[in-house]
Amino acid sequence: MLLLLAVFLAGSLLLPLLVRWLGAQAFVLGALVPAAAFAHTLTLTPQVLDAAEKPFEAYRWIPQLGLNLSMHMDVLGWVLTLIVTGVGALVLLYCRWYFHDEGREVGQFAGVLLGFAGAMYGLVLTDDLVMLVMFWELTSILSYLLIGHYRTRAASRRSALQALLVTTLGGLVMFVGVIMLVVDAGTASIRELLALAPTGPVVDAAVVMLLIGAISKSALFPFHFWLPGAMAAPTPVSAYLHAAAMVKAGIYLIARFAPIFALSAPWRPIVITLGLLTLLLGGVQALRETDLKRILAFGTVSQLGFFSVVIGYGTPAAALAGLTLVIAHALFKSALFLIVGVIDRQLSTRDVRELSGVGRQAPVMATAAFLSIASMVGIAPTLGFVAKESTLTALLDDAQHGSVWGWAALIGVTLGAVLTAAYGCRFLWGALWRKKDAEGVHMPDTAWPDPPVGFLSAPIILSGLTVAAGIGAPALDVALQGYARTLDGADAGHLALWHGLEPALFLSLGAIAVGAMVFVLSIRTGWHLRRRLLRFTAADAYYAVMRAVDRLSVVTTSITQRGSLPLYVGTIFVVLLAAEATALVAASPEQLALSAWHTPTQIVVAPVMAAAGIVAIRARKRYTGVVLVSVTGLGMVVLFATSGAPDLALTQILVETVTMVSFALVLRRLPSRMGEHNASVGRIPRALLAVGVGVVMAFVAIVATQARAFDPISLDFPQLAYELGHGKNVVNVALVDLRGWDTMGELSVLVLAATGVASLVFVTHRADLLSATRDLPETERRATARRPMVETEDGLRFQTAENRGAPRAWLVSGQQVKAENRSILLEVIVRVLFHTIILVSIYLLFAGHNSPGGGFAGGLVAGMALVMRYIAGGRWELGAAAPADAGRLLGAGLALAVGAALLPLFFGLAPLQSAVWEAEVPVLGHLEFVTSTVFDVGVYLVVIGLVLDVLRSLGAEVDRQTLEMRRRGVVV
Repeated sequence: MLLLLAVFLAGSLLLPLLVRWLGAQAFVLGALVPAAAFAHTLTLTPQVLDAAEKPFEAYRWIPQLGLNLSMHMDVLGWVLTLIVTGVGALVLLYCRWYFHDEGREVGQFAGVLLGFAGAMYGLVLTDDLVMLVMFWELTSILSYLLIGHYRTRAASRRSALQALLVTTLGGLVMFVGVIMLVVDAGTASIRELLALAPTGPVVDAAVVMLLIGAISKSALFPFHFWLPGAMAAPTPVSAYLHAAAMVKAGIYLIARFAPIFALSAPWRPIVITLGLLTLLLGGVQALRETDLKRILAFGTVSQLGFFSVVIGYGTPAAALAGLTLVIAHALFKSALFLIVGVIDRQLSTRDVRELSGVGRQAPVMATAAFLSIASMVGIAPTLGFVAKESTLTALLDDAQHGSVWGWAALIGVTLGAVLTAAYGCRFLWGALWRKKDAEGVHMPDTAWPDPPVGFLSAPIILSGLTVAAGIGAPALDVALQGYARTLDGADAGHLALWHGLEPALFLSLGAIAVGAMVFVLSIRTGWHLRRRLLRFTAADAYYAVMRAVDRLSVVTTSITQRGSLPLYVGTIFVVLLAAEATALVAASPEQLALSAWHTPTQIVVAPVMAAAGIVAIRARKRYTGVVLVSVTGLGMVVLFATSGAPDLALTQILVETVTMVSFALVLRRLPSRMGEHNASVGRIPRALLAVGVGVVMAFVAIVATQARAFDPISLDFPQLAYELGHGKNVVNVALVDLRGWDTMGELSVLVLAATGVASLVFVTHRADLLSATRDLPETERRATARRPMVETEDGLRFQTAENRGAPRAWLVSGQQVKAENRSILLEVIVRVLFHTIILVSIYLLFAGHNSPGGGFAGGLVAGMALVMRYIAGGRWELGAAAPADAGRLLGAGLALAVGAALLPLFFGLAPLQSAVWEAEVPVLGHLEFVTSTVFDVGVYLVVIGLVLDVLRSLGAEVDRQTLEMRRRGVVV
């Protein structure tokens, strides 16, 4: 089971590539994964039904948190697994024809759909309650992507967001309930929870939260509105997610915990009340829809309310009937959705007002639709008939024993059966019947092009199975009795196609007859054409809340975001000053032991740094201020170097240099003198605030260094670095191993910073074509983005078939930069030294584990090489020196770092835990490789990507924009 879960993951990653290669035919290969899981589940049937020990597999994933990838297959899990994998395989096979015209454009959809099937597979089989929540939320995220497949349609985007918000909110509430239940019971194992059957007020509160998650996922009132909206998704998504998989997750949760919580105080009032309300609301609305998918959607809402009442009722007979209902619904409702997909693809419409006479032109499809509706309504010999009669018998028996809830459920379910028959008739009439127009004249038959046989195979198989399962009800009874026996109570009875002339049979027949009359009356009276019945619905409440959130965000943004950088910084400093000053005044520090200096160097360097800071305040030119501020940074380099921290000194000088270059690039577009355009205001308050922050931070540093009560953990870093990180450079090992999570967060910040800078400069796109191709038309850009330049008689040109033999240009900026702006000596020196500097950066990368260096320092050195190429030759030299995309470097670096952090988990180790390989290699001698080096390579790539992004945006792109403005006659 765990292996199959991994296959689902691998298949979801591989399938998009197969779709690009094979087109829609790749869906057939994708269907093999759930088909294999279905076959594997069938092979486990004897062990599930007969053996005392059910199939169980476990892998200790995160032992520190007690999280285990454990899979347990009992009867309930077996049934849901067969539904998820069997229907999933047929839906993927169906997609091969449904997306035939879209070809290679549905790769992402295919991967996400297969990934969703894997998430559902894990959800119904996991034995860990916390892992169940993780699979639960994963299905919400993947369903968001599936529902929003048509990204250019506003309705798809809106419906996807609605489904995500509703189901995720319910999932978060459920997660709180799960934590409460796990803490109270002392275990996260579902098997152990079912055996313990915990009780008490904390457990009751947890049960309510679990039910909130279930009703939001299964679209019960008041969260029912998201399911009809999700019909904006492609029909295969509706057939799978909203008939056989996602909406069944909430029903599965109710079924899973009904054996121990069904008799608890909050259970029945919530489950039965909301279930009956959903059953009736969905049924009424289904009679008023004109879109075939929405008829089925509201019918699904109604059926989900039906399931929650029956399977959550809490008696063995109701549990047996409820599980049979779930199986029947998965078969007939999936078939009906797929039939609607065929009609939509063949006729480009689902509107019942535009369809007429389709049934007699498509007899095979019509037969499948009739069988599916017969199962939904409860007509023999379908499985729906068996389930419906068992349900009515179970509720009637409990009601006759004096149960108020039994009578309420029986009456509500009977009314729901009437509505089910009515909207079942409406579906057949709307999709297949020959209709009359407003004047009573028969409408002409809608022209019907016959679909491929394979397109109809999935609905034919599903509708056929609902008949076969009804006939084979006794065998199904044997399989499902194992779940019914998990509930306390009288005998569950038996599933059979014929129980004789019992009250339940007459109730069922009466409901069908009345339902048919309700449908006829609704058509003849035009009731289905009237406007909405309720002025305010749950969907209106949702949109009202969303509008209120939007308005609140606008008001909050308008108040707090005034567009003034000094205001933002001043607000931060005021809060900092108030908080820290209050803490200092309230504290009673002991006698402070201060030293005037630690090394003689500090006596010289500190005054210079302070003087540079004071002079920088008085500087009137921006460049002067930047240089003076850099003096303070260079002073820190000296302090680090003389304090036994060469790694920090190296990193600091590189950071200071890159920062100064970045400032210089920005200042090119600003007035040279400060206050030239916008004079500073409030200089005295600013000065007071600055002095206050400086003084307070100085005292904070003094107090903080004296307030330590225990020895710092950093004292053990040298030993930990050597024993755990397998390195002698404590700083580097701490960054990539001991405190790797901090570095991971810093990498994320760097990527966000680079993205932010690029977004400010590249307004309409983020294509990394640099200066070499930025000025070309769109059709030529991509074709020449990576072509070298060659020297021809007409100057520098991109290499083509005609000039392939020409010598490649060595200094590509020669024909692009004006002579007065060039320094040949500088260009030659930089070009000669460039590769050497890159080699030095690589040496620092790999030597940093035991010597000064590391990925950060190496990346900065490589970045400095790019800075030199840009300064020497402008954007053309930068384009030649950096053929790689900055965004790809950032992404690859972050992916490497994340991968290096997570890979140890697959070997039962802690995240970021390092391993070392040692070997004696001839000539080279003893070699060691530590896995944290991979993490360091990720850091290296991210830093290079950051520097490149800054250079190409603040440098190359600003140069291009300036040149373009000058060509237009704009004074820059």
